[in-house]
Amino acid sequence: MPIDEHRIDALRIDRRSSGRGRAVVITVVVLLIVGAACVGGFLWWKSRGRVLEVRTVEVSSGKSSGSADRTLLNASGYVTARRNATVSSKVTGKVVEVLVEEGMRVEEGQVLARIDASNVETSLRLAEANLDADRRALGETEANLGQAHREYEMLQEASRSGAAKPIELQRAETLVQTLEARIARQRADVVVGERQVSVWQQQLDDTVIRAPFAGIVTAKNAQPGEMISPMSVGGFTRTGICTVVDMTSLEIEVDVNESYINRVSAGQPVVATLDSYPEWRIPASVIAIIPTADRQKATVKVRVGFNELDPRILPDMSVKVAFQGSGEGASRQASLTIPATAVDQLDGRDVAWVVHDGTVERRAVTVDEWRGSTVAIAAGLRDGERVVVEIPAGLEDGARVKEAKR
Repeated sequence: MPIDEHRIDALRIDRRSSGRGRAVVITVVVLLIVGAACVGGFLWWKSRGRVLEVRTVEVSSGKSSGSADRTLLNASGYVTARRNATVSSKVTGKVVEVLVEEGMRVEEGQVLARIDASNVETSLRLAEANLDADRRALGETEANLGQAHREYEMLQEASRSGAAKPIELQRAETLVQTLEARIARQRADVVVGERQVSVWQQQLDDTVIRAPFAGIVTAKNAQPGEMISPMSVGGFTRTGICTVVDMTSLEIEVDVNESYINRVSAGQPVVATLDSYPEWRIPASVIAIIPTADRQKATVKVRVGFNELDPRILPDMSVKVAFQGSGEGASRQASLTIPATAVDQLDGRDVAWVVHDGTVERRAVTVDEWRGSTVAIAAGLRDGERVVVEIPAGLEDGARVKEAKR
């Protein structure tokens, strides 16, 4: 069969047209790379040319006040009362009268409430009647004993003269001994009766609930008509009349991490700040360190006492405490101070942004103490340098900045 040359020519590859297409693709790619580089360079040049306006302050040095001590440790806790009690009754009964309200001040021994005492009063009257009967019986026996003594003495005289028989004398002597024994028993009965009266009198007194110490009533837990019991019996029975707090026993309980308990000692000065009055610095001191640790929280409880109490301090208030270091050397150390807003956090470290020659430098700093709106710097800054406050977002190391006019 003859070969068709036209068909064979159609199957051949035109390498000249393929080379031209590859050249076009390469040219387009190169142009895109050059364009991207130009755009990036333009943006970089523009960013380098942008100048951020920032607010700055000068780093100042100074000394702590002569009386102020350096803070060694900060912690938080609550105001507690060492003397507070939910006052209850010694007996179970129905409340008939409650004489206190929340916020009322009571004195030691003051009557707070009364319980129904009708059954106790009836039993007391019965015991008193029994005691009276025992005393009357004793009186009667004593009178009979006196008569028996006289008859016995007469028979003794008659026996000496032979006018009385010996048997009569023995009967008289036996009667005297019998009455003396009866009197001894009746006197014991009188003592028992007196003790019974005392018992019922004490039970009657137990129906009157009194304040165990002077303080303020912070809660009223029962109303007239309710049942009250010294132990929990379920149902609608109350276990207390009211809660009394001794406001002179207020102190602070703080849980200190056991890793820092070595910074706390008995008698150490403390500055307390109530969350309700954040500007009020209350002088206090460490009373005691409780010699045991909480294994779940890894903390040690510390008792802190107020140097002077104030009516604004109330139980269960949240409070922050600053344990102060003592010693002249610590209280007179010089420190660099900057606003708290000048300290930034990057990668878990404290940094400050220092401005010099129109550029900003990021610098790591060591914070010595936070003092509310200011911070004491131990290392990383020099006196007289200017740092950025209210740090703007996107600030970078080496950026061009200008200081805002005040």
